[in-house]
Formats: sequence, C-alpha cells, structure tokens
Amino acid sequence: MKKTKIIIVNIARVIFALTFIFSGFVKAIDPLGSQYKIKEYIEVLHMSSYVPDWVQLLLSIGLSAVEFTLGVLLLLAIQRRKVSRIVLVFAFIMTIITLWLTISNPIQDCGCFGDALKLTNIQTFSKNIILFLASLALVKWPLYQPRFISKNNQWIASNFTIIFILVVSALSLYHLPIFDFRPYFIGQNIKKAMEIPKGAKQTKFKTTFICEKNGITKEFDEKNYPYNDTTWVFKDSRQQIIEKGYEPPIHDFSITNDRTGEDITDSVLTHDGYVFLLIIPFIEQADEANFSDIDAIYKYAKENNYPFMAITASTDTSIKHWRNITGAEYPFYSADGTTLKTIIRSNPGLVLLYKGTIINKWNHNDIPKAEKLNAPLSLLTIGHEPEDNTLGKIVLILLCYVLPLILLIVADRFWAWSVWIKKKERWIKVKEKWLINQEKGQTAKMLHKAEKVMGQAEKVMGNAGKAVSNASKSMVDKLKNDKKDTPD
Repeated sequence: MKKTKIIIVNIARVIFALTFIFSGFVKAIDPLGSQYKIKEYIEVLHMSSYVPDWVQLLLSIGLSAVEFTLGVLLLLAIQRRKVSRIVLVFAFIMTIITLWLTISNPIQDCGCFGDALKLTNIQTFSKNIILFLASLALVKWPLYQPRFISKNNQWIASNFTIIFILVVSALSLYHLPIFDFRPYFIGQNIKKAMEIPKGAKQTKFKTTFICEKNGITKEFDEKNYPYNDTTWVFKDSRQQIIEKGYEPPIHDFSITNDRTGEDITDSVLTHDGYVFLLIIPFIEQADEANFSDIDAIYKYAKENNYPFMAITASTDTSIKHWRNITGAEYPFYSADGTTLKTIIRSNPGLVLLYKGTIINKWNHNDIPKAEKLNAPLSLLTIGHEPEDNTLGKIVLILLCYVLPLILLIVADRFWAWSVWIKKKERWIKVKEKWLINQEKGQTAKMLHKAEKVMGQAEKVMGNAGKAVSNASKSMVDKLKNDKKDTPD
C-alpha cells in the first residue's frame, strides 16, 4: 500500500512540476504577450480603468515567476508540505477560472502556455482538473516526495530559481522574447503564411437572420428564410462556426493608407527588395527614448531607396503628437492593433522585410546604430537572415540554470553524505565510550563485590581466630586447673 502511494504521489509531482515549469517559462520569455492576455481578462471583467498597464506588466512577470518557481520547488521536493498546499490553492483557482471560460467562452484561448501551445477552453479545463487531482495527492501524502536537496541548502535553490526567471523576463522585455512562438518569426514569408492550400478543409458557418414582422421578432436560417414574404423586415444576423476548417498561420495582416483608403498589403509583401516597417501598435504607450536611432534608420533607408513606413493602430491626433515630439518625416499607415502587437513585442519595434520575408526584428533598444549603416543592406550583416540559434539558446539556458542546479544538488548530496559520515563516526565514538564505561562499571562492580567478599572472609577469619584463641585459652586454663588438683 505504501509503495502504491509513493508511486501516485511522485507521478502527480512530476506532472504538476513539469506543467508549471513549462507554463511559467513560456510566459516569462514573453512578458508583454502575457500582459496582453491579462488585459483581455481585465477588459472582460470591465476593470480596465482600475488596473493600469504597468500593474498588468507586473502581474505578468509575477505570475510567470511564481509558476516557474513552484514547478521547480515541487520537482526538487523543497518545502514539501508548504508547496503542496500552495499548488492546491493555485490549481483550485485556475480550475474555477477555466470552468467559467468553458461555460461563458468570453476568451478563446486562456493563455496558460502563452503562444507556445494553444488549447481550447474545454482542453484547458480538463488539464486543470487533472492538476487539481494531482495536487490533492500531493497534499495528502507530502512526505512521500523524495528530497533532492537538504533543508539547510534549499534556500539556495529557491533564490537562484527566482533570480533566474526574473532575469529571463527582464532580458525578454528589454530586447525581444528569447524564443519566438508567434507566426511572425524571423524567416517567415508573410504572403505564403496567409495562403490556404488547395484542397484544404473550409470552415463551415451557420448564419442566423433576425427579422421582424408586426412587432414580432423571429430567427431564420438560410433554408427557411422568407425570401418571398416582404412583410418580414431584416434586422440583424449572426454567424456561428459549425465546423472549423484550415486557418492559415497569418490571417489578419493588412496595411491601409487612411488618407486614400487603399489597401497596400500586397504591394508591401511583393516588393522586390528590402522594406523597413516601424511597428508602433499604440503611439500613446510608445517609448520615445530611441527616436533618434529610428530617424537615422529612416535617413539611411531614404538614401538607399528602401521603403520605410510606420504602421500603427492609433488615431491621426496621436500620429501628429508623435511627429511633433520626434520630428518624424516618415509616412504612417494603419493596421489592427492586436496584429501589430503580435508581429513584434516592442512599442516601437523595427521589422525588416525582403521580398515579403521577415529578415530581422529589433526592439527599440537594439535598433542598429547609424555608424554601422555604412553600406547597402545586401553587404551588411543586418540585411541577411541570422542563423537559427535555437539550440545555442537552449544550451545557454542549460549552462546558466540547469547545470548550476545540478552541481548544487551533487554538492549538497556530498555535504549531506559527509555530515552523515561524521554523525556516524560520532555515534560510534559515543557507543565505544559507552561500552568502555559499561566495562569499567562492570569491573568496578566486580571489584566491589570482591572487596565485599574479602571483607566478609576477613570477618569470618577474625571470628574464627577469636574462637581458636578462646578455645586455646580455655584449654590452657583447664590444664592449669587439672595440675593444681593433682597431689604431689
């Protein structure tokens, strides 16, 4: 029975820990993406006016750090009782939230795994049910989790984990996400990613028409719509997806010239050369610190006949304000704000296209400096797609976090082993001393008994001597008396 409990607890521990580590890490490498998802929840709850953007960002970073740290603590069985209770509360809250999402469906994707893994609300709810059951087992039998680090050194692993995940978030925020799971990754051809392959499954919709007649409202579908009865007045319609078909990775990329109303998407994506896109999702929230570097890029593009355009979802008023404070001369075009935030996690951010393919992306903190723009793009490093360094990034993470953690565990095991050896040696010495004392005690008892016996023997001998002496004296006295009584 005990063996079964141990197996159940440790399967639950590993499942929960790996889920939280993965979930926390993919959120930490994309803090802005997590912030956008938190913003969705806040908007659904009509609390946008109470929670400013900077608080949302702190919540994003904090949530990812808590999840990742709890996962590591659980995996290493650190503070087993306390952590098991915390993850139970966590799992319960997440189960309630995803139950609400499943029933009311206000948000299509809960964002549990960022952009790395998309789950439907029912899939997310099922996942949280499993995690909740796993957390119950952990709370029930927390001490069946095998410790990897002794109590005295657990604080090192905990603090190291917290520092690591916060540094990951800070680097991803200041630069760009370490790993890009979105469809606008470097090397992606946007036009091809928007195409639907031949023979691909089409999405099927059900259209409901709402009509009114004599104050009575009625719903019709395409089959029973009263085409020949003109007394029914059309009021509204709604579409419902019956069966989802193939959806291209990119399906919402569109650039519009607000002045003319012209859609310039195709001309941008089919341009036979380089195109600079300055992405400013919302000018009101944009960082103005590096506008001089942006102006230098625009000047370089103009001199070399590379198209340069700013794309935003903000109004003309905001665009005028941006021009006033930065002196920007480049043209502005409009696009959907969500799409722009998906393209690059920076406001503003710079994207370089070549024949519709994303060649490079830069956070506004990393925009190439003017002194490096001393030749045409075809001759510069920035004008070519960088090599895929995913493996190198994974190795770096292993070296910076996993390896030190393993070394800590090994060192701790040696330390614990040495402590155990010392305790054992100390115990052996105590035992030997006790045995010696016991032997001394036995010897003392034997000597005491011997002395007692000798004393008793001496006493007996003394009494015997007295008896002999008395007997001798009696015999002498008797002989004397006998001699006196004998006549001469």
